[in-house]
Amino acid sequence: MNWLFKEEPTHYSFDDFTKDKKTMWSGVRNPVAQKHLHAVKKGDRVFFYHTGDEKAVVGIAKALGDAYPDPDDKTGKAAVVDIAPVKKLARP
Repeated sequence: MNWLFKEEPTHYSFDDFTKDKKTMWSGVRNPVAQKHLHAVKKGDRVFFYHTGDEKAVVGIAKALGDAYPDPDDKTGKAAVVDIAPVKKLARP
């Protein structure tokens, strides 16, 4: 499955993500986005989209495992997923 994850590059850019080598994708609170996040499975491809001025897919990542409960969510309803960068796109 393919997914589109979006982020403001001034908050967390694909370059930051590449330096970190992996991240727990968290902080998603929109109910529809959470529904989709719960469906992410290990090996799924993630297109990393920069919002703001860029408005472009700038890289590709992969899900390192299935989505799991957000450890910071007291309700137990929110999900997170661990992802790792695969490659930066030369031309978004």
